[in-house]
Amino acid sequence: MTGGTTECNPYSSRLIKAKEVVYDIDKRKLIVTKTLPVPGKKPKMKVVSVADMIEKYVKVEDSMRYRGSHDIVIKTTEKKEKLTREEELKRQRQKVIEKIEALKKAQEEKQLEELRLAEEKRKKAEEEKKKNQGYYTIVKGDTLSTIAAKYGMKTKDLRALNQLDKDAKIRIGKKLLIPFSQEIIDAIASGEYKVQSDDTLISIARKFNLSPKEVAKFNDLKSTAVLRVGKTIQLPLPYRIKALKAKKKAEAAEKKLAKALKKGKGSKLIRGFGKHKLRVTATAYSSHRGQTDKTPFLAAWNNRIRPGMKIIAVSRDLLTKYGLRNGSKVRIGGLPGIYRVRDKMNKRYRKRIDIYMGVNRRKALRWGRRSVILYW
Repeated sequence: MTGGTTECNPYSSRLIKAKEVVYDIDKRKLIVTKTLPVPGKKPKMKVVSVADMIEKYVKVEDSMRYRGSHDIVIKTTEKKEKLTREEELKRQRQKVIEKIEALKKAQEEKQLEELRLAEEKRKKAEEEKKKNQGYYTIVKGDTLSTIAAKYGMKTKDLRALNQLDKDAKIRIGKKLLIPFSQEIIDAIASGEYKVQSDDTLISIARKFNLSPKEVAKFNDLKSTAVLRVGKTIQLPLPYRIKALKAKKKAEAAEKKLAKALKKGKGSKLIRGFGKHKLRVTATAYSSHRGQTDKTPFLAAWNNRIRPGMKIIAVSRDLLTKYGLRNGSKVRIGGLPGIYRVRDKMNKRYRKRIDIYMGVNRRKALRWGRRSVILYW
């Protein structure tokens, strides 16, 4: 059957399908089948139980018997959503708090590490400082200027290092801080150095800022000499050389004077000094053993007498009659050097002088009392 519609077939051709059936007995029958339109998609349906339908209208409360014994569980949907939002905010807040605490902890750890490093640095600096610093013990005859000169320092620097005032007094036994290692301080103080392993003349000289040739000459050694461990090396330090020169000079003067006195020519050596001479009786005296530069005794005219000074006390007639004064320079027959008048004696003495011998009592006893010529 072709497309289109007829009175017999009111449906469209696309809805009709013809099928021919062949029978055995040469009979034909036309069977027509109809096809209905394809139904569309069915709408989805949600099956809701009665419990769900009445949930928002039903309020479940705990029994009065158990009220207050545990938290009430809210089962309503709105309250659940509210609780969920609160929990989320709480979790976020907790995360922020944890993050802040972690940052604080990291910052504290960093600060502690910095403090630890600073403390280690300070301790290392102190140890290094101790290595390069030591103490010098003050002995009899020391002054700040002599100690500073001994270690090649300025007096003001030594005073500042030990926080001493300009008028500060130092006493025997007190320790002064010196910017050298203790080994160097002790060696300079004694003027001696004990040879250690790996020491050579050059290394020892460098330690004390000296010339190797000077060290070798001072110790009567060859410049190529091998030093034995434990050997004591004498150090040609400036203050030692100065003291040795002064000692040699004094010894030479004493020998010269003694030789001249032996030949009877001692008066000629002294005669050229001053315009006056007078024969007087001279007595030697000494001071107490504990006396130092910082504990002098007072003489006439308020003079401060210290060991090492070349001074004399004179009778009153030498002041009034012969013209001697406080501070007058004199020379004494039989003694080298120039003496100064710094004290006066009792009125009853005439043509008398007392010669100060420091704390050397033996020297004073050896001199005793003599008749000498005084030149001024």
